[in-house]
Amino acid sequence: MMFVALATDYDGTIAHHGGVAAGTLEALRQVRESGRKLVLVTGRRLEDLLEAFPEAHVFDRIVAENGGVLYRTETREQVRLTRPADERLAEELRARRVDPLSVGATIVATWEPHQDAALEAIKALGLELQVVFNKGAVMILPSGVNKASGLTAALLELGLSHHNVAGIGDAENDHAFLDLCELGAATANALPALKDTSDHVTAAEDGAGVQEFIGELLEDDLQRIASGTVHRLLVLGDRGGEEVGVPIHGGGLLLAGPSGSGKSALATALLEQVREREYQALIIDPEGDYDELADAAILGSPHRPPSAGEIMKLLERPDQTIVVNLVGLPPAERPDFFAELLPRLLGLRVETGRPHWLQVDEAHHLLPAELQTAAQQLPPELRGFSWLTVHPDMVAAPVLHTIGAVVALGDQAAETLAVFARAAGAEEPGEITGSDDTDETGGGAVLWRRREQPVRFTPRRARQQLLRHRRKYAQGELQPPDSFYFRGPDGRLNLRAQNLSLFLQIADGVDEETWTHHLRRHDYSSWMRDKVGDDDLADAVERVEDDGDLDAAETRSRVRRAVEDRYTAPA
Repeated sequence: MMFVALATDYDGTIAHHGGVAAGTLEALRQVRESGRKLVLVTGRRLEDLLEAFPEAHVFDRIVAENGGVLYRTETREQVRLTRPADERLAEELRARRVDPLSVGATIVATWEPHQDAALEAIKALGLELQVVFNKGAVMILPSGVNKASGLTAALLELGLSHHNVAGIGDAENDHAFLDLCELGAATANALPALKDTSDHVTAAEDGAGVQEFIGELLEDDLQRIASGTVHRLLVLGDRGGEEVGVPIHGGGLLLAGPSGSGKSALATALLEQVREREYQALIIDPEGDYDELADAAILGSPHRPPSAGEIMKLLERPDQTIVVNLVGLPPAERPDFFAELLPRLLGLRVETGRPHWLQVDEAHHLLPAELQTAAQQLPPELRGFSWLTVHPDMVAAPVLHTIGAVVALGDQAAETLAVFARAAGAEEPGEITGSDDTDETGGGAVLWRRREQPVRFTPRRARQQLLRHRRKYAQGELQPPDSFYFRGPDGRLNLRAQNLSLFLQIADGVDEETWTHHLRRHDYSSWMRDKVGDDDLADAVERVEDDGDLDAAETRSRVRRAVEDRYTAPA
């Protein structure tokens, strides 16, 4: 489930003329029975609410007094979320003949037209208070206290993120908490200003409108409504001046293409957007590529693998971005680790809707085609997952069946899409559009939404430049076809460098003739460009190769500096 909680206002929303209809109460009970949480968010004093609505304990939490009070229905505990109501203000308002006047645990309230008297009293006493309106009601509270702050406190106790809450209301004091919810709805009787800013407006009024909204929630988890909310798109890039994107709560996303084609860069651009919007992200990182991701908690290192327990513990924080570094695990053990972790992640998703964005790098290693058991645990509709791979045909078929959109990067994007389609048992995509006017700047990026025509686009650039694949290339093991071989002019040598560290070690030891032979052939920059996939490093080394005035010792020194500047900085 994406929406694991429903937050609702009381008067004018679930209640009509102060009372809740039997049909509305039954709909609320159905929400609870579906495994979701209920939070009531009201401007009323708690005592008044419980008297008018004895069935209020159908809710898991009640936020009363417009955010000033939190009520735990199970234990019947009342918690004040701000300082007590100022009795001096109440006395001042009585002296000004303000009537009616109500004083709660944190709130002082009256009705229009007494708002001017309230403002004058606040000014006269020199208090830091705010006046909040609610369809004629005038509520006076400490600054910063509103329905959103109260709902935040309730969600914190429930261990939920506001990104997994749908909300519904009708009045001006509902703006704050509906803005906080991932999807906010207004009833048909709501004020026009609230309707204008809501994601959805019900056809029916008050309680009947809530029943209608709950029906959508239970039927398809509000997907029909949420799919039209453009502000939840993650921008992949640009096509002819228009943004190209995918919904964060949409079907699975696959980023596919050869090494160096830009998968990690685009994935990082997506992660930046996920973090900006305070979604929870989890990155499964087999190669240590994301150790420098800003504001992320890194679990695991080259010397200590992560544990599933510490991952799940850290995921209890709804706003925490987590990178799971698997470099400390032998490659052969990584699929089993992920197979054991995956059902726990899916269970957390069912319970809390988190993590909102789960990125799996090197998917063909973690869930390979031959490892079907773990992949079969995946539900057919898997939202908020992104998978990165060089070889889509080597990924387990159940993963490919969850993919709703594919981004193919590199010069062979069309072939990458075709390979995916065959592996997924899908119809091959049609002709790629946009080739004529975007080839020069598009970087070979193509988006194919299943059952739509693929389009070429210019990928969005990440603000943060990761030291991509640093450990893989500096300390890991590239496969033989991708390794560098020092062979010399006559092919007498066969010294394999499977990473950049070994490349530098062997470079220091080979004879001058061998070193110069590869240098003048531009073998070093070609390897770094084509196999390591680092154009910046290749450009720097190519400048050394082109400088005929340098002796062998100086070229070795400069090549070493170019590599170390990029790949051997402290982790």
